Amino acid sequence: MSGARQIAADVRSGAVRARDVVEEHLERIAARDGEINAFNLVLADEARATADAVDARVAAGDDPGPLAGVPIALKDNLCTHGIPTTCSSRILEGWRPPYDATVVQRVAAAGAVAVGKANLDEFAMGSSTENSAFGPTRNPRDPSRVPGGSSGGSAAAVAAGFAPLSLGSDTGGSIRQPAALCGVVGVKPTYGSVSRSGLIAFASSLDQIGPFATSVADAALLLDVIAGPDPLDSTSSPEAHVPVLPVLDQGVAGLRIGIVDELVDAEGVEPEVRAAVLAAAAALEAAGAVVDRVSVPSVVYGLSAYYLIAPAEASSNLARYDGVRYGLRVDGPDLATMNARTRDAGFGPEVKRRIMLGTYALSAGYYDAYYGKAQKVRTLIVRDFARAYGTFDALLSPTSPTVAFPFGAKADNPLAMYLSDVCTIPTNLAGHPAMSVPFGTGADGLPVGVQVMADAVQEPVMFRVAQVLEAAAPGGGAA
Repeated sequence: MSGARQIAADVRSGAVRARDVVEEHLERIAARDGEINAFNLVLADEARATADAVDARVAAGDDPGPLAGVPIALKDNLCTHGIPTTCSSRILEGWRPPYDATVVQRVAAAGAVAVGKANLDEFAMGSSTENSAFGPTRNPRDPSRVPGGSSGGSAAAVAAGFAPLSLGSDTGGSIRQPAALCGVVGVKPTYGSVSRSGLIAFASSLDQIGPFATSVADAALLLDVIAGPDPLDSTSSPEAHVPVLPVLDQGVAGLRIGIVDELVDAEGVEPEVRAAVLAAAAALEAAGAVVDRVSVPSVVYGLSAYYLIAPAEASSNLARYDGVRYGLRVDGPDLATMNARTRDAGFGPEVKRRIMLGTYALSAGYYDAYYGKAQKVRTLIVRDFARAYGTFDALLSPTSPTVAFPFGAKADNPLAMYLSDVCTIPTNLAGHPAMSVPFGTGADGLPVGVQVMADAVQEPVMFRVAQVLEAAAPGGGAA
């Protein structure tokens, strides 16, 4: 199966037609997505038309761009002009955005071909893609198990070979955790380095868009396309993106790598997952890095702080779904009843749970005790990471405490589900980049992901570490 860079090189040179590449991937989707359910919507006709336009540009002697003819899946919380965008929720029924998200524009301008809108936990709230109004997504490695979440459809699409690249969003681990469970590469960039314009908000101070790919180099290629300043996003960094693809092969000789004690020894980390992190550290040491243990004490409070901050922001962001402006409307005798009925019918149980948590945390008399205190913990986490990065260039931990778990195993226990993100949440709170790299297998032969973290805007260092890990991974790393 060709990776994104190979496909783009072949299409740009005229060796392969983009239309043929797209037809091959649409055939795979038709053959298996009935079982996997990675997509809420397959854009077969649109993909063919886009591919034909790419081929026409090649024939005319133009360069369609670095992603020429590469099929890509788009998480269904990214706005697509005139194409339904649902957030896997009934409340956005029938809504077609009047514009494209900035990242959608950027991948299109680079020649990529969108093949579908990928399933997710409703409004990106979940760690298993079981909370979707369109049914769960299944893990291509073992369809009896979850693919992770909330970007489970995006991860599964890449793992199943439906597209070599996909885009997801990561609020507390929603790119990295499904990447780990599906055995692919997933990247959460530095907060503000990739525009959020056109990403339907969950928690605005945490959300970040990033790539899934079958290899570290393909993920680097996609990140270099989507990153960079955007005047449409007020939180976008004004700094130019430093390309990561050119530095991939610089190795790790002399880099200082820290294994985060609190995350390696976090609650619920399976022995095989811990062993994979230590094996990854040994591989980096063998490649010339200096490896040591490091303590980042306040990360143990990350989960608690996150589940106050994120629901608080969600309760504010989701207030706009009122049955008046767009999407679902359930009529009532008056405005308040219509609004309540619409939200009751339109939102699923997990979204309702988080709205109530967040509204409570923001309510008069509780704001300082809950939301205010969580923000103070967030500051402590930022400080502790800053101290660690004063000594180390990059940090290592598990991505997910476990391999992919069976459907229903945690559905009735929200706290057990929330613990799936115990290793990924701290970097969202800090705004730092982090990525998951497949590194061997754990229980039942299922993929394990090792998380590589770096300081803000240090993606080049992070990717150098990831590239070495991929080369050293048991069985050759990414599938």
